[in-house]
Amino acid sequence: MRRLLLACLIATLGVSGLAHANANNYPRKPVKIVVSFPPGTGSDSSARFLAQKLEARFGQPFVVENRPGANSFIAAQTVAKADPDGYTLFVASNSPMATNVVQFKTLPYDPVRDFAPVARLYYGAMILSVRADSPYKTVADLVAAAKVKPGKLSYGSGSASYQIATELFMKQAGITAVAIPYKGAAPAVADLAGGQVDFAMSDYLAASALSQAGKTRIIAVGGDKRLPLEPNVPTLQELGYKDYYMVNWVALFAPAKTPPAIVKKLSDATVEIISSKEAAEFVGRTSGQIFAGGSEVLRKYQLDEIQRWTKAAEIAGIPKE
Repeated sequence: MRRLLLACLIATLGVSGLAHANANNYPRKPVKIVVSFPPGTGSDSSARFLAQKLEARFGQPFVVENRPGANSFIAAQTVAKADPDGYTLFVASNSPMATNVVQFKTLPYDPVRDFAPVARLYYGAMILSVRADSPYKTVADLVAAAKVKPGKLSYGSGSASYQIATELFMKQAGITAVAIPYKGAAPAVADLAGGQVDFAMSDYLAASALSQAGKTRIIAVGGDKRLPLEPNVPTLQELGYKDYYMVNWVALFAPAKTPPAIVKKLSDATVEIISSKEAAEFVGRTSGQIFAGGSEVLRKYQLDEIQRWTKAAEIAGIPKE
């Protein structure tokens, strides 16, 4: 028995030593960073910024792969089923990692059990837009029109998060509209500019180019303060929508069972990168806010966010699909 225990101890120490050795040598080949939304979104831009910095730090390519669609199921499953060796990562927003739990009765992945949290990146307020030539110049105009034509207006929904945020706004406004699903905020806002929908919630990055080009107009901010880049646009709280607070956040995850030493190596590097002045300036150009934090901070935040989105869906009266 003593020999057996000694053998088990040696084996355990050997595995532990191997894991640390692998971490010391990590990465030895290109690393794939999966994003669940198309180019032109906050998740995509932050993934590309982070990939560039990690590549410079570690001397190996970090390649962004966009896997949009199916409410982020495709991307999430891709990462959840990948080898837990640190060579497949997930730059994910609140949609696949918190909101989908609230919106769907069953998921083909578990956002908590199937992933190892690595680090938080940033968050940004959602914004509400209409077409530039829309007769709805303000939120009050939009709400008044929707009350005259209940259920006739439509909105672009780029994700579960945007649908809940929009339905919560409409619940507080006492209006209804038809949700038109899209594979991300960018295509939803593009169709808004083209007149296919009447309004849309999105991240600022997805809307800013079309707004600056004079094709759409931002009429409200979903956070608790005005955006530095849009100082004349009021928050929904200012307009009387009490306690309305809807923000997107982005974080880095790995498949569950990724060696802790590799997770820590990635986490430490990511926190250092995202805490830099350059990162703050980059995120500031999208009216976002840095909120760096390591693995434990991200896990607690994710669990808290699941509860917050659950409450928002309940208030909005959105049943699980």
